[in-house]
Amino acid sequence: MRDYDESGNRTIITRVLKGNKTMKKRNAIIALVAVVLLIAGFGYSVWYGIGVDQVGSARGIHLGLDLAGGVSITYQAVGEEAPSAEDMDDTVYKLQQRVEGYSTEALVYKEGSDRVNIEIPGLSDANAVLEELGRPGSLYFINHVDPDGNSNYDNFGNLSKSIDELIADGSVVLTGSNVVESRAGAIKNDMGSTEYIVELTLDEEGTKRFAEATTEAAKTQDTIMIYYDGQPVSIPVVKTAITGGMAQISGQRTIEEAEQLASTIRIGGLKLELEELRSNVVGAQLGSEAISRSLKAGAIGFALIVVFMCAVYFIPGAASSIALILYCLVVMFCLNFFDMTLTLPGIAGIVLSVGMAVDANVITFARIREELAAGKSVRSAIDDGYKKALSAIIDGNVTTLIAALVLGIIGTGSIKGFAQTLALGIVVSMITALFVTKLILKSFYALGIRDEKWYGKSREYKQIDFVAKKNVFIIISSAIIAVGIIAMIINAALGRHALNLSLEFLGGTSTNVTFNEDMALADIDANVVPEIEKITGDANVQVQKVTGSNEVIFKTRALNVAERESFNDVMESSFGVPADKIVAETISSTISSEMSRDAILALIVATVLMLIYIWFRFKDLRFGASSVICLIHDVLVVVTFYALARITVGSTFVACILTIVGYSINATIVIFDRVREKLASSKESLDVMVNEAVNQTLSRSLFTSLTTFIMVAMLYILGVSSVKEFALPLMIGIICGAYSSICLASSIWYILRSKVRAKN
Repeated sequence: MRDYDESGNRTIITRVLKGNKTMKKRNAIIALVAVVLLIAGFGYSVWYGIGVDQVGSARGIHLGLDLAGGVSITYQAVGEEAPSAEDMDDTVYKLQQRVEGYSTEALVYKEGSDRVNIEIPGLSDANAVLEELGRPGSLYFINHVDPDGNSNYDNFGNLSKSIDELIADGSVVLTGSNVVESRAGAIKNDMGSTEYIVELTLDEEGTKRFAEATTEAAKTQDTIMIYYDGQPVSIPVVKTAITGGMAQISGQRTIEEAEQLASTIRIGGLKLELEELRSNVVGAQLGSEAISRSLKAGAIGFALIVVFMCAVYFIPGAASSIALILYCLVVMFCLNFFDMTLTLPGIAGIVLSVGMAVDANVITFARIREELAAGKSVRSAIDDGYKKALSAIIDGNVTTLIAALVLGIIGTGSIKGFAQTLALGIVVSMITALFVTKLILKSFYALGIRDEKWYGKSREYKQIDFVAKKNVFIIISSAIIAVGIIAMIINAALGRHALNLSLEFLGGTSTNVTFNEDMALADIDANVVPEIEKITGDANVQVQKVTGSNEVIFKTRALNVAERESFNDVMESSFGVPADKIVAETISSTISSEMSRDAILALIVATVLMLIYIWFRFKDLRFGASSVICLIHDVLVVVTFYALARITVGSTFVACILTIVGYSINATIVIFDRVREKLASSKESLDVMVNEAVNQTLSRSLFTSLTTFIMVAMLYILGVSSVKEFALPLMIGIICGAYSSICLASSIWYILRSKVRAKN
């Protein structure tokens, strides 16, 4: 019985084990098939789209003016007197906020002294925009009766007096400038039915005046007419006194009708009355080759990353490559699905998130190799590797996500677009790295790929004493930053700007040229633009082709009289354009002082919140302080490069700096996570722990920097001139970010730890 029992038990155990293996293989096959189906499904959606509207299609992604063009509208101020610079600036800023409803990448800027240009990407019907946006005119809220009890308008809204007379006798309650915000909405009335409304928010003066007017009107349920640009747009009945500065206009039959009224009220809140001067559909600012070259660069860069990951990390590298394919498809699908606008700064956000997706995998794979070197089985190494890598991945991504969310809320224009694509990329990359890659890796293991040679082991390398060299690193960094400061001082002393600011910051000259024939954009890029660059001396020439005509708009830095004459001579001698077909106008910066202020505010708030998060997670403010110091260091080094190389500082400069900020903070967090781990488990001296932490994460820091560098380098090698000007400083920033994370971050923390008492 004993022999039989032992034999029988062994037989049962063997059957159970075989059954478990069979079940695990079946589950692994199902998991891999599910991943393949996901890739195929998202691939189909990206290529063809879903349904009649082709949801998710890459072809349906909204591209910014720099990549695809859009609608351009020029307004001119109405009135005998020239508008003041303050009123023009206020009008530009408020219009910028209005048109961002169409796209976060919409631009508003001054042309000459009394004109305002609006450029909205991704649209092809200027008339539809004009109809929806409305003609910016005067808006008044007018009492039904004047102080003498006489009616100011009849039942059809026809006024009995002129606006000047109504203002003089006090019948005008509010003007458009008193309206801070106007938006459409829907509520449930007492009968349970949906009612469409327009909600108004008034400024302090408007709140007081409206409270007085509505208190009087409510006594007899009288009306206050909203009168816009010579026509009544709404005559609401005042049912109760409105004293809190918030009002609702009800009675709209559809949400579209409510949105139209809200838009009219918003556009009527400008200090200036504007009239349409011209409207056009324009082409991409970066030229016809920018998209195709960028796509080619992205494809080659991605292929090189896949080869690198497979060559270095074997089976885990192959698993991550499959997950990265799914990541790219999901991001492209979401860009269309969430109606985001993709621009060159947006591409920067995606490049950064690709780097972070790779980084999450590299962190994990390094941990797996350490566990294998410690003698654990492949299965245990995979499980423990993911567990130990989790905190670094989460902290690194969350800190960058905090920055993206703040920039998205506070920032404007291209900053908001950058933030949106970055936030999207971070969320998708975390999902693919933590779940999809792990699922694929475990499936490979279950299917029989269990030899640890396919997963690798961490090797012992000679330890570098980073802490001992801390003074050298600090001196090198200080010297580089000092050179940058000196260069900017010299540039300013020579009568140039400290940095080579582009027309986005300084404004410039917009020249409309009507050629004798309809020139293809590729021919313009190849033949006309180089001639203009010779005159301006820089590559920051923006080209917009007016659809349906021979007209082309060239935007350059501000041209003086001699340069304008040279421009005209080249157009006439080389391309046969007569002088009367060349019209030049001075244009203001597209990045206004308010937008710059919002960008700086967003960066400050994001930095403070990241500091607080790191303090909370690491229980030591010195970790956060060290991270911020390295972040500032990286920004200053890149600014030094801009100052020395005199690369044009435009809207892509903002995206470049933001990318470096995100990249730097993420790389530093990974090293600090290892320091934190050692503080909890090691009894070695502080300098030994710091050196071990940096050396153990060294391969991760170098490999992640290399993969991100590859992506940007391909953009530089294959991109058009304006793309190169964006990619080059970004490459410098990646190198600098790796240097500061490896050489400075832990050393600065060590100094603070040794010299500064902790405040938990």
